[in-house]
Amino acid sequence: MPKQAAIDQAEKNFGYFALISNRIKDPIEALNIYRTKDLIEKAFENLKEHLNMRRESVASEEALEGKLFLQFVALIYLCYIKKAMDENKLFKQYTLNQLLDELDIIELFQLPGSRPHFGEITGKQKAIFEALGVQCPS
Repeated sequence: MPKQAAIDQAEKNFGYFALISNRIKDPIEALNIYRTKDLIEKAFENLKEHLNMRRESVASEEALEGKLFLQFVALIYLCYIKKAMDENKLFKQYTLNQLLDELDIIELFQLPGSRPHFGEITGKQKAIFEALGVQCPS
């Protein structure tokens, strides 16, 4: 038979946690920074799973440094996109992965010696670019 008093005592703090900082005084800012940590952890998971970071199969130290640099730049872009999504309230419509998947299907064609040409960009994609404050490719 469960001990209801012990269960009630354990449940009384469900959903609560404390963030303590010597530097950050604003609770909303502290929470956003804490949540960004989760984004970064998920970004490294994306690097491992989607950007081939799990195995650093390179022929030289220079190639490894180049690969790590590009992956670091990719993380910077992910953080920028997440911040822009927060500021523009895009998380009401998309998760980060849903937004990236929506933009991932844009195709770029280029024949040797000619200008690049983008495939069709949907109205939904144009709206995402506009909301992020990024010029839509044409």
